[in-house]
Amino acid sequence: MTILQNDKHYMQLALIEARKGEGRTSPNPCVGAVIVKDGRIISKGYHKRAGTPHAEVNAINKAAESLVGSTIYVTLEPCNHTGKTPPCSQSIVENGITRVVVGMTDPNPLVDGSGIAFLRENKIEVVTGVLRDECEEIIRPFIKHITHGIPWVTMKGGISLDGKINYLKGESGWITGKQSLNEVHKIRDRVDAILIGSETVRIDNPSLTTRIQSFKGKDPIRVVIDTHLSLPLSSLIFHIESEAPTWVFCSVDAPEEKMAALRERGVVVTIVSSSPGGVDLKQVMVALGKADVCSVLVEGGARLHGSFLKEKLYDSACLFFAPLFAGDDGVSLVTGYRVHGRSSATRLTDVRYKRLGDDMMVAGRFQYAE
Repeated sequence: MTILQNDKHYMQLALIEARKGEGRTSPNPCVGAVIVKDGRIISKGYHKRAGTPHAEVNAINKAAESLVGSTIYVTLEPCNHTGKTPPCSQSIVENGITRVVVGMTDPNPLVDGSGIAFLRENKIEVVTGVLRDECEEIIRPFIKHITHGIPWVTMKGGISLDGKINYLKGESGWITGKQSLNEVHKIRDRVDAILIGSETVRIDNPSLTTRIQSFKGKDPIRVVIDTHLSLPLSSLIFHIESEAPTWVFCSVDAPEEKMAALRERGVVVTIVSSSPGGVDLKQVMVALGKADVCSVLVEGGARLHGSFLKEKLYDSACLFFAPLFAGDDGVSLVTGYRVHGRSSATRLTDVRYKRLGDDMMVAGRFQYAE
């Protein structure tokens, strides 16, 4: 298995292809492919939507010349089983491709090395692990869902320098600027679901839709935690015209007549067990995972963020800091969560920073203290 000089370059191009499918392929991963022959790129492709041809097949079908003797670069191991589409490994063999460069092995138990093994059995050279970390990064939600059955969960917050999400408890108050808002909508476009608590609905009355100026975004599923179904039926979230549904999770003691009224409006109501702080969030995650939701963006409020932290349910964070101080009357990003010192503090790793006008986005993965 020899990695050639240009293998990383072509895999970078395959990653660019893969990202074109972000937010559209769930519960499948986003995957990109590039075909090279005699030092020339002759075709590219990406997986566009679950149930449609995979990246390799799209690239093969787009090629305008013979693929005999070519190399295909693919960010994820080609599948070797028949699901909603035929196996990609078979198409690679049938079209005379002689070398396959793979970013990472597929963690799906239905694949998990079998695609690579099939290709090698058919005398095709296979190189693995090229830009593995980058290939893994773009499909973390898929990896978690396929291995643990629950979604990848991201904390989102727009906060002041003194850690507040508004200026006065119980009242809405915009903290960050327009460029941060636009970035949030781009994130919404890439996730399967947005989740908020009932208090956030009561204060902000949000629509939780995706609004991007440069292109038509995809609305994620709107998920509300409303333990006792106390929200008024007039809440905007129950009257959105969108291809994405609204789901509500409540406890077993929520009034049945309210459940019926919500269901009449097309809202999906799911009952889960209660916990000391409301509903059992782990059960919520399991229910979302069973519904093939691979990624969830939690937009608040503060008590909900605290509950997710206590249960160690967060995988990553995307926080937007504005250069202002909101003062003592504002609400902190997290409430109901305590640590006893630096050694027990939850922290972010692999931290990234992005300037958005005067704001700063801080993103990273959660690392919980033992």
